[in-house]
Amino acid sequence: MSREQKNYLKKRKRKKLLIVSLQIFLLLFLLGLWQIAANQEWINTFIFSSPNRVIKTILNLHQDGTLYHHIWVTFYETILSFLIGTLLGILIATILWWFDVLAKVLDPYFTVLNSLPKVALGPIILIWFGANIRSIIFMAVLISIVVTILNIYQGFQNVDPQKIKLMKSFRAKKWQICMYLVFPSNFQTIMATLKLNISMCLIGVIMGEFLVSKEGIGYLIMYGSQVFNLNLVISGIALLSIMATFLYLLIQCLEKFFVKKN
Repeated sequence: MSREQKNYLKKRKRKKLLIVSLQIFLLLFLLGLWQIAANQEWINTFIFSSPNRVIKTILNLHQDGTLYHHIWVTFYETILSFLIGTLLGILIATILWWFDVLAKVLDPYFTVLNSLPKVALGPIILIWFGANIRSIIFMAVLISIVVTILNIYQGFQNVDPQKIKLMKSFRAKKWQICMYLVFPSNFQTIMATLKLNISMCLIGVIMGEFLVSKEGIGYLIMYGSQVFNLNLVISGIALLSIMATFLYLLIQCLEKFFVKKN
C-alpha cells in the first residue's frame, strides 16, 4: 500500500471518528440540557419527565422482570413482519417486472393503497384476525409491503436497457436476465429498501400494539398515556429509539457481509 493510500485511509478514519464523536456529544448535550431544565424547574417534569426519571423507570421495569419480555415481544413481531413483508415484496416486484401488462394494470391500485392511512384499516384488521399477534403482524406487513414493492419494482425498471438487449442477443432467457443482471444491478436499491422496510415494520408493530396488544413496547407507551405516567411513555419512546438504531445497524452489517462476499 502506497503512502498516499495510507494517508487517505487515515483521513477517512479521522473523519468517521470526528462524526461519531460529534454525534455522541450532541446526544449527551441534549440529555444534559434536558436534565438541567428539569432540575432548575424550567420545565414541568410531570409532563416532560427527565433523563433521571426515565432511567429509574427502565430500572424498575428491569427489577420487576417485565422489561426484557416487552422488548422481546416487539423485536420478535418486527423481525417476523420484516421477513414476511420483504420476501413477499421482492417476489411481487419480480412478478410485476416479469409481466409488464400486470404491472400497468395494478399500478393505480398500489398507488392508492400506498397513500391510504393504514391505521384507518385497524378496526377491520381487528375484526378479521382478532385481538392477537396476527393483527399486529398483518398491520406491519401491510405498511411495509407496498413500499417494498414500489421501490424494488422501480429499481428493476431502471436497469440499463442496453445491457438487457445485450443479454438477449446472446439468447439469455428471462430468468437469466433477472438473476444475473436485474438483481445484481439493484443490490443498493434492495439494501436501501431493507433499511426503510425495517423502520416501517417497527412503525406498523407499534401501531398494532396500540390497538390490540397487552405486551410489548407499544403497550407500555399506551398504558403509560392512559394512566398519565409520562415517565413510562418517554421510557418506551427511548427503548424504541434504541431498538430502531439496533435494527438499522443490523441491516448495515448484513449489507457489509454481502459486499464482502461479492
